[in-house]
Amino acid sequence: MMALLGVVLGVVALIGGGVLLVRGASDLATKLGVSPMIVGLTIVSFGTSAPELVVNVLGAFRGETALAFGNVVGSNITNLSVVLGITAIIAPISIQGDLVRREVPLLLLGTTMLTVMALDGLLEGYPPALGLTDSIVLLLVFCIFLYITAMDVVRPTQRDQLFVDIEQSHIVHDGVTPSHSVLFMLAGGALLFVGGELTVRSATTLAAGFDVSPTIIGLFLVAIGTSLPELVTSVVAALKKESDLALGNVIGSNLFNTLFVLPTSGLISKISIPEGGVLDLGMSWILAAILIPLFFIGKAQLGRLPGAILLLVYAGYAFFRIQGQLA
Repeated sequence: MMALLGVVLGVVALIGGGVLLVRGASDLATKLGVSPMIVGLTIVSFGTSAPELVVNVLGAFRGETALAFGNVVGSNITNLSVVLGITAIIAPISIQGDLVRREVPLLLLGTTMLTVMALDGLLEGYPPALGLTDSIVLLLVFCIFLYITAMDVVRPTQRDQLFVDIEQSHIVHDGVTPSHSVLFMLAGGALLFVGGELTVRSATTLAAGFDVSPTIIGLFLVAIGTSLPELVTSVVAALKKESDLALGNVIGSNLFNTLFVLPTSGLISKISIPEGGVLDLGMSWILAAILIPLFFIGKAQLGRLPGAILLLVYAGYAFFRIQGQLA
């Protein structure tokens, strides 16, 4: 029970630290002349992925690569099933602009690259893993993604709906001094470190106590907790009828997880794909692939029924994976 409480408290600290870091960085960047659009498209997406990044980096330093793997892949699965499912049940999601429409296939491409790189060992006869070279390639692709995003803001060809949604979301707060912004960032960083350390230690102890793989703890406990910022942001955006922001938040977070968070961990320590990890990568890929027909065929929207189906798919997969570990 103490280990479980430690995980919960650690995740709460991670979320609080991420919120403070995003607020401080967003306000400070705007005061330094950075476009609110770049803030909304990069800093906010990074901030919602900050909990995953801290858990993964600390896990890599401690050699808990199974937890790091489960956290990222579990977060991606949770975002594409639970977060999108709940958001669609509240208000159907449809793509109105071109930027988010472009990021949907980009997510599938990134997920495919990660899956192929992680599993190429199976084709060559050695244990599958994400190595140093793989991580560098994924990070280079991430740099290309950031460049394209920056060019969309600097040289916009039209008034995209995502820009309108970001302006209406009031990311930047008035009346906040630069010193306050720095304090928010420092406090957020401290909370992230403390929360990450507590989460990694407690999750490892919890996995040993229940005799399950740390991957399972990362997939279905830590990942759900670290995905709460994405859930809150997407639900609020959906209630405001800001569909592009609701979907873009999830897509952006998964791209950060896939092309930045996990490869950064791979630079620190080779990430071996744990038992059952092939299924987890496959599920992550399937959920990303499902978005293509949903948003490019027919009504091009994620309605309440598909949203409910996504939740059932997650529940069934969680039962299958956990039951398999406990059997």
